[in-house]
Amino acid sequence: MTPDRVDEAFAAVPREWFLPEHQRRRASFDGPIDIGHGQTNSQPRTVANMLRLLDVRRGDRVLDVGSGSGWTTGLLAHLTGPEGSVLGLELEPELVSFGRANLGHGGWAWARIDQAVPGVYGDPAAAPYDRILVSAEGRELPATLVDQLAPTGRLVVPVAGEMLLVVARGDEPPEVTRHGYYRFVPLR
Repeated sequence: MTPDRVDEAFAAVPREWFLPEHQRRRASFDGPIDIGHGQTNSQPRTVANMLRLLDVRRGDRVLDVGSGSGWTTGLLAHLTGPEGSVLGLELEPELVSFGRANLGHGGWAWARIDQAVPGVYGDPAAAPYDRILVSAEGRELPATLVDQLAPTGRLVVPVAGEMLLVVARGDEPPEVTRHGYYRFVPLR
């Protein structure tokens, strides 16, 4: 069996690079790991499932909402390659600094982490995005993020405990499918 692109990204972007020093020995644990500030580095199996649903292509323009430690931003950067771009957004200022430092391990000049604007989901001014990954749980599907999708874009977001895949269809209403139950920190 040949590895898929997500498996290759996991091999190229080690989780331990994105954990606090005292947690690095737990990098192989298939569960969430506390990174401080009420945030976690998500369970690897969950991240892999989300990335497979997102179906990132080389050259995609990707938005990573709730980038935390920067691990998903690094994984997305590997998947887009230098032909693409990845913008990670994080609300917690200390995690922005932590994520930026961690992202430096990979040398992905086409990926960065910025401070999120409180009360604003995503980056509407820079939209549209080919892919949007959200690593925090909303109470309902954030319409403002759906609006930031390119005409054939994909959004993966946990909503009310359920993983949703939203596929834009140009002028038609987006297609929304459900992909299992998960727990995440709240989207704020």
